[in-house]
Amino acid sequence: MSRKIAIIGAGPSGCYLAQALLKLDKELEVDILDRLPVPYGLVRYGVAPDHQGTKAVTRQFARLFERQGVNFVGNLDICTGDHGGDISLAELRELYDVTVLATGLSRDRDLGVPGCDLDGVIGAGELTRHWNDHPDSHELTPPETGKRVVVVGNGNVAMDVLRILSKGAGDYEGSDFGPHHADHLAAAGIERIDVVGRSPAHLAKFDPVMVKEIAKAEGLAFRIGDLGLSEGEAEDPRLAALAHLEGASSESPRCEIHFHFGWAPVAFAGEGHVAEAHFARADGSETLELACDMAVTAVGFCDDGRLGREALVEGATDLESGRLAPGLYAAGWFRRGPRGTIPENRADSQAVAQAILDDLAGLPENGKPGRAALLERFDQLTDYEGWQRIDAAERAASEGAPGGRVRAKVRNRRDMLRLALNLMETTP
Repeated sequence: MSRKIAIIGAGPSGCYLAQALLKLDKELEVDILDRLPVPYGLVRYGVAPDHQGTKAVTRQFARLFERQGVNFVGNLDICTGDHGGDISLAELRELYDVTVLATGLSRDRDLGVPGCDLDGVIGAGELTRHWNDHPDSHELTPPETGKRVVVVGNGNVAMDVLRILSKGAGDYEGSDFGPHHADHLAAAGIERIDVVGRSPAHLAKFDPVMVKEIAKAEGLAFRIGDLGLSEGEAEDPRLAALAHLEGASSESPRCEIHFHFGWAPVAFAGEGHVAEAHFARADGSETLELACDMAVTAVGFCDDGRLGREALVEGATDLESGRLAPGLYAAGWFRRGPRGTIPENRADSQAVAQAILDDLAGLPENGKPGRAALLERFDQLTDYEGWQRIDAAERAASEGAPGGRVRAKVRNRRDMLRLALNLMETTP
């Protein structure tokens, strides 16, 4: 009788964990569950749409479902009893020997300064999900970009946002950035983007490679300010990347990009809609006011509360190994917080997998029903074959379409379910 493992979250940490578990014990019955009808989570909906190399990790994850017997169970909303959903976490735990929370952290961290609630202020995660055609964003009307944009933060997510905003109409070939998004940005005609971060340049959180990539778009001019804060760090690769940008500046730019280092956000101002972003030095010696039509905050992520992470982490028996409670574990960002890249989830998942196997070794087999109980209770669950139908439809829709896109995503849950469940077309 095989032990039944439920991994909640079909993103990188969940898939890496399934890989690690099966490497340790091929007899395990592993189900990866997700609220969405499709797998791959952050890779599909969080990674920037023009970074197809990063998204290609799904090819190795596909082997889990195609060759290693892992089951995908989609369109199942799991949460604590306080948040509704299809099934509670407590109910799910009764069906499996082990339950693992690998849902990541999806909510943008609030800056906590006055004016964050103004129209035109949006989190980078929300904006990126919209650009990736996340079904929860189907009806989202994003802020009008306008001519001037301020990006708060100088990590890799901020660089993703900057790169997408600064591209020209012909720079999205080979991506899955929808033409409707490209047309929206082109119509805005962005003339200036200010990128503002707390750290001096040599301590900024961005990867130098990400910065250099921005220079590939034509018609940009770069202005790098506040480098005096990094005096004596001339050999730092981040400073070299910024110098590369300055050297790539166009003499007749369509858009100017200004970098500001060492500034902390203090407020957004405007009458109903953001019109200015205000910053100050840490010692209060100077202030900076930047006009803007949209402000994007890229300052990290936090839990959305649906699975009660705060209480689970606080009461964890051994969080370092992923143990939250007997039979309940955490992996990826849900365990360690919003830090680390997609590849770093692999090492994290290996450690959690070992802890799970160590614990299972001392427990009797209880004959838990697992997925069979879910299939008996719910009739709209999707599986991997359903995802393959969606995938094929998206790829087919991009063939011959202008712009050289690699796929045209299905943008709402209704159409996803129609394809995944092989239902007849119905009138909306």
